[in-house]
Amino acid sequence: MSNNVKFLRKDATFVPEVRSPTVRRRELGALLRRLRTEKRLTVEQAADRLLFSMSKLSRMETGHGAPSRRDIRDLCALYDVTDEAERKRVYDREVAELIKKHSGASEVLVFDHTVRIGDEQAMKAINARPPVKGVHNDYTESSAPRRLREIAGDAEAERRFKKRWAIIQVWRPIRGTVMIDPLGICDGRSIPRTGFILVQRRYKDRTGEVYHIAYNPAHEWFYFPEMKRHEAMVFKVFDTDPNVATKFTAHSAFDDPNTPPNAPPRESIETRTFAFWD
Repeated sequence: MSNNVKFLRKDATFVPEVRSPTVRRRELGALLRRLRTEKRLTVEQAADRLLFSMSKLSRMETGHGAPSRRDIRDLCALYDVTDEAERKRVYDREVAELIKKHSGASEVLVFDHTVRIGDEQAMKAINARPPVKGVHNDYTESSAPRRLREIAGDAEAERRFKKRWAIIQVWRPIRGTVMIDPLGICDGRSIPRTGFILVQRRYKDRTGEVYHIAYNPAHEWFYFPEMKRHEAMVFKVFDTDPNVATKFTAHSAFDDPNTPPNAPPRESIETRTFAFWD
């Protein structure tokens, strides 16, 4: 399975078609300008995060430029304009198709998203989490099937337990280029069957388990520098097939010595899925 997969999101309409094209562009531009100012971003800051030119964003905000639907979606993401139904309809579907393409799974169920931001104030503002700097695997031999049972229910889980299934995750930036705290991935084939430390995570409604992974000189680590929004890493954190070479993928954010001064904080999203083979 490739750990660096480029993909483009499909178009989705955000602005209803009313009035003349010129009026619509001006109204849209005014809305985008208001959203930017509410986030206390300058044109330069917003353009830099989205890899736009300042002139392109200015034309959008004055109604002189016609943004693509992808431009609108990227701006909405930057300004925290989200639609849960739209995410499920578009993004979750794309994640599922991406995983099916590269894993051979016949069905994929998206069940969780986690947004991580390296800036404490921004993180608290949207109830996000910080990047994790500790080598870990998100599920254990017992917590993975328990999570499937919690999400799918007892009857469906029992049906799924009879065939191969796995937990596969997709990690990608959501704004700009990752210049700090990149995600490192350890080749699962280089991880011995020792050094797995079970750690419990207690939530209000459940108790989860993860593996922390002890250092081993045999580990082989990789990362993709300066990842952008249209790139993603796909990796497996659990698999019931006893014959696969890799069952777990140790991973962690880390301090990159190549990080430039004043690098913008990392903003990323990780999506967790169940993959099934029938």
